Amino acid sequence: MGFLWTVAELLAALILIVLSGLLSAIVFEAYRRRHNHAHVEAPAMFEDPNSLKQVPCPNILDPAEKYISLIVPAFNEEHRLPGALEETMNYLQQREAKDKSFSYEVIIIDDGSADGTKRVAFDFVRKHVVDNVRVVLLGRNHGKGEAIRKGMLHSRGELLLMLDADGATKVNDLEKLETRIHEVARQQFHLGDKSTSESSFRISDVPIAAFGSRAHLEEKALASRKWYRNFLMKGFHLVVLLTAGPGIRDTQCGFKMFTRSAARKLFTNIRLKRWCFDVELVFLCKWFGIPIVEISVNWCEIPGSKVNPLSIPNMLWELALMSVGYRTGIWKIYN
Repeated sequence: MGFLWTVAELLAALILIVLSGLLSAIVFEAYRRRHNHAHVEAPAMFEDPNSLKQVPCPNILDPAEKYISLIVPAFNEEHRLPGALEETMNYLQQREAKDKSFSYEVIIIDDGSADGTKRVAFDFVRKHVVDNVRVVLLGRNHGKGEAIRKGMLHSRGELLLMLDADGATKVNDLEKLETRIHEVARQQFHLGDKSTSESSFRISDVPIAAFGSRAHLEEKALASRKWYRNFLMKGFHLVVLLTAGPGIRDTQCGFKMFTRSAARKLFTNIRLKRWCFDVELVFLCKWFGIPIVEISVNWCEIPGSKVNPLSIPNMLWELALMSVGYRTGIWKIYN
C-alpha cells in the first residue's frame, strides 16, 4: 500500500510539474507578445513587377484613398487562388464600370508559401496594375491572422474586407456586409436618406464590424462534414463562448468587413497569429464597443482545407494565450 501511495504521489507531482511548466510557457509567450507585434519581423513591402520598383506602403492611420480594400491571405494556394482572384477581379471591374465613384484594391499576402503562390499573385499584378492589385511577401509562414493583420495595416480603403483565397464565399456577398454597415452607421448618427448621410460623415470614420456567417448552414454542414471537423466546431464554439462571451454564432467565417476606424483599433492591437485571431477580434470589438453585425453569406466547402485534428492544440494554445494576456493585463489595449 505504501508503494502504491508513493506511485500516486509521484504521478501527482509529475502532473503538477507539467501543468506548472505549461502555465509558465503561456505566461512567458504572452509576455513576449506584450508590445503589440514586436514578435513579427517581416516588414510589409509592395513591388511593381512591371518596373521592379518599390511602391510606398500606406498605413492604416493615413486617410483612405480607395473605397474598398480586399485582403486575401494565401499560404500554398497556387491552385485555388487563380479562380478566386479571377472571380473577384471580374466583380470589381464590373462594379467600377457601373459606378465611377467606386474604387478598389486587392492585397494578396503570401504567407511564406513553398509553391507557386507568389508567381500567381504577381501575374495578377502585371495584368491589373499595382494600383489595383498588390502583393505582400511575408518571407516565412506566420499564420493567417498575421497575414490579414499585415494586409489591413497597409491598406487604403474606407471599407476593408478579409476573404479567403479559396473563394468559398462568393465575392458579391460583400454587398450584404457593405449595405448593413451603411445602415448601422446611419442609425448611429440618426440620419435619414443616403444623400444626407454622405454629406454628414465618411463611412471610414464610423467604427463598425460586419461578420459573414455560416450559422444558417450548420445543420447541413454537420451532416456532410468529416467527424473531426464537427467535433472541432462544437468544442471550439464552447471554448469561444467561455473566452470571448456570447453574441456571435460564427466567429470563424473568413469573410469579414471593417470600417477603417474599426480596423485601426482592432489590427493595431491584435496579437494572435493563427486560427484564433477571429476570437480576439470579437473580444476587442466588445472592449472598444464596436458594433458587430452578423450576416448570412453563401458558402461552400472547397477541397484543400488546412483545418485538421492537429489544429486543435494550436487553437487551445492561442485561446490560453489570449485569456492570460488580457486577464493579467500583460497585453495592453491601445486606443
